Amino acid sequence: VIRLPRAGACAAPADPAVYDRPVIGIVTHPGDGAAGRIDNGTSTSYIGASYVKFVEAGGARVIPLIYNEPDERLLEKLSLVNGVLFTGGSVKRGPYFETIKKVFQYVLDKNDAGVPFPLFAQCLGFELVSMIVSKDNNILESFHASDQASTLQFPNYSSLQGSVFERFHPDLIKKLSTSCLVMQNHKYGISPKRLRENDALSSFFKILTISPDENGEVYVSTVEAQKYPITCTQWHPEKAIFEWRKPMIPHSEDAVQVTQNFANYFISQARKSPNRPPADKVLDNLIYNYIPTFSGKTS
Repeated sequence: VIRLPRAGACAAPADPAVYDRPVIGIVTHPGDGAAGRIDNGTSTSYIGASYVKFVEAGGARVIPLIYNEPDERLLEKLSLVNGVLFTGGSVKRGPYFETIKKVFQYVLDKNDAGVPFPLFAQCLGFELVSMIVSKDNNILESFHASDQASTLQFPNYSSLQGSVFERFHPDLIKKLSTSCLVMQNHKYGISPKRLRENDALSSFFKILTISPDENGEVYVSTVEAQKYPITCTQWHPEKAIFEWRKPMIPHSEDAVQVTQNFANYFISQARKSPNRPPADKVLDNLIYNYIPTFSGKTS
């Protein structure tokens, strides 16, 4: 005899501390998103759709943190989310940088108070975090890695234990170091030597991967904070699944798996957040309240 559970009698979640309705705040970038235009004479800002889809692929929803809104509004929205994402882009100064600083400090304060609150920073986001942690706006170096598919190299001194890569199958880790499965699109970065020689950065981060640019110059491509749930990549995990314009973006099954693993890891960290925001306030602030805008084929 096979006994089936009665209709609707599914078991309760195994761990009530795990939140299955996480919300991620994404900081908007100045401009309207058209061909990277960052100054259109207005206060407009945007979030590339691929970042939203990346978060949704991991099982979370998005609230836009509009960089030039009043501080009270920013804090109100931060109280509704379970983690934050810093996107790629190009602005390294002014009100945008100041907002990134405030949100980064919020992340640190939450975790210092014993409240899990993850941050995932990509490309420009990693660069800005490096500037903030080092307290040096000139810490970055020039590299040639625009529209470049690349490998991720795992140096001997890096430990993957407890990191995003720990959940990767060993075969995929090997492929990451031998096949171009990730997309780089940046002109700046930081070399392993400079990061290790900077006391603030070396005590805050541990290097997980490095990558060569088009000239063979090596930069740090993935880091993780030693004491905080903060992961930064110089590369773009979201592009493999959700962006198609640039011909160099890898779209193989392995590349897609890398993206999905990163999305799953980030959102798994957000699920640990004890924040249970009111459902109506979340709905009022979700990105679904905004009408998507086509920003052009060159964006």
